[in-house]
Amino acid sequence: MEETRKDSRRESMFVEDTAVDWRGRPCKPNKHGGMTAAVFVLGLQAFEMMAIAAVGNNLITYVFNEMHFPLSKSANTVTNFIGTVFLLSLFGGFLSDSYLGSFWTMLIFGFVELSGFILLSVQAHVVQLQPVECNMMQVNRRCEEAKGYKASIFYGALYLVALGSGCLKPNIISHGADQLRNDTDLKQSKKLSTFFNCAYFAFCTGELVALTVLVWVQTHSGMDVGFGVSTVAMAMGLMCLISGSFIYRNQPPRGTIFTPIAQVFVAAIRKRKQICPSNAEMLHGSQKIMSTNSTSSTLIHTHKFRFLDKACIKIESGNKTSDESPWRLCTVSQVEQVKILLSVVPIFACTIIFNTILAQLQTFSVQQGTAMNTHLTKNFQIPPASLQSIPYMMLILIVPLYETAFVPMARKITGKDSGISPLQRVGTGLFIATFSMVSAALIENKRRNNAIKFNKTLSIFWIAPQFLIFGLSEMFTAVGLVEFFYKQSIKADGMQSFLTAMTYSSYSFGFYLSSLLVSLVNKITSSSSSSTTGWLSENDLNKDRLDLFYWLLAALSLINFFNYIFWSRWYSYNPISSLPTPPLHDLDPDPLHGLEEDPHKKGNFNSLIV
Repeated sequence: MEETRKDSRRESMFVEDTAVDWRGRPCKPNKHGGMTAAVFVLGLQAFEMMAIAAVGNNLITYVFNEMHFPLSKSANTVTNFIGTVFLLSLFGGFLSDSYLGSFWTMLIFGFVELSGFILLSVQAHVVQLQPVECNMMQVNRRCEEAKGYKASIFYGALYLVALGSGCLKPNIISHGADQLRNDTDLKQSKKLSTFFNCAYFAFCTGELVALTVLVWVQTHSGMDVGFGVSTVAMAMGLMCLISGSFIYRNQPPRGTIFTPIAQVFVAAIRKRKQICPSNAEMLHGSQKIMSTNSTSSTLIHTHKFRFLDKACIKIESGNKTSDESPWRLCTVSQVEQVKILLSVVPIFACTIIFNTILAQLQTFSVQQGTAMNTHLTKNFQIPPASLQSIPYMMLILIVPLYETAFVPMARKITGKDSGISPLQRVGTGLFIATFSMVSAALIENKRRNNAIKFNKTLSIFWIAPQFLIFGLSEMFTAVGLVEFFYKQSIKADGMQSFLTAMTYSSYSFGFYLSSLLVSLVNKITSSSSSSTTGWLSENDLNKDRLDLFYWLLAALSLINFFNYIFWSRWYSYNPISSLPTPPLHDLDPDPLHGLEEDPHKKGNFNSLIV
């Protein structure tokens, strides 16, 4: 009896492998998956990032100079576009987990994104589809803004790209990581950590090429040629994806992921007047593997969100337990999956300010560069958008060094497969990001004073530190967040793409918050008695107070860091129920080793269920 109990406990720690090949047949470990298959996915990651980064990072220049939108509207157009890309990642994750699977989702929406690039290229090339040529930087001159069918074509093309890219992004990460899930125990955890670092390296490579070669092409050969090169890059990414079709491990869709979640809330509300039993073993499904599909693993009961436990209370009539529908009675495993989703929301929310800072580096910092001396030599000028390539040059060197030197050293000290835990990595990045805005505020104040008082133009390299600092912080936060959410998805079975998409939707909310802050700051500062115009209401940065806006973001970032510390500690402390369990030394090694655990409670199962 005890041996059977131990076997069941071991089985509950792993998710049964249900991956299939391109024909729907069970995968063979020696033929499908592994790092070889993941490389094809990383190829798509690099080329797709190359294509969209070249458009997104220099889009404000195109919108301002070619579409003739005012500066604040141009900045909001860019942030809304990028925000929509990442918000649509939730839709892509939902489609993948519920109906299409990650491969078909990537293939379908990859071609949607490709069509958007083609349409952008056509509009940028055909003069009749653009407003009359006009110099927006010329003083006291009003240029005709793109309206009517011209604006419709622009927005249509832009949001085809957003739809395609948004639905691609979470599936690239989850599909690539799924290739390594046929390995078990510590080997799987180490390989996953390596894959996430490799994925970020591919991301940096794509960004670097986009911000140097492609932006240079846009500046010197025209936006139509630049958009055309992005189209070619996207086509090459799709070729990489298709090339690995025969060796992929594909996780089949599990049906709608929202129905089981809704069932938990409905059942808990219906039984809101019931009292939770003091003994967790009395809850439905607390001692056996039981879920809506045979591949889900049972999660250990925790004491967070106790209200939801009422969904597991059995209603007895007489001596018999009534047969209740799934909308009235749920299993502990089902409830614990919902608890996982609720627990990660505060962590997710703490990264929104971080991405609001990123939005400034892709909008106002680019415009900041246009007001500076861009000459490297007499005959060579640096496109302002290319300045964003500086941190990626650094990261191309640092990311491999982080993986090969820092992680093994930290692993010996902490015992964690990823060196430091994903939550610690995220927190480190959030702290560093604050100094990016401090640097930006100081340099903008210096640039503005030199321009107004001495009629001097600073070199564009003065704003390089803000990009370098943020690049370093992104290496910690972005990779840590993706790894954290994917490891949660292993426990919330069938939600790999959706939970990974939550990482990207944080970017969305960050960019939307940026648009809101710009409008709000303009409204508040323009109505104050000390000034007639807002901090960001002019097209001339010398008249604006961008430095004060940067200081505001630095303050918000620091407050956000302390907020993150509170929620990460809350997340890490996750007391479990008093279910009798075998000793730790009788169990198999933890497949999710490296996640946060409560250092004050030795021998608990926190790293398995948090």
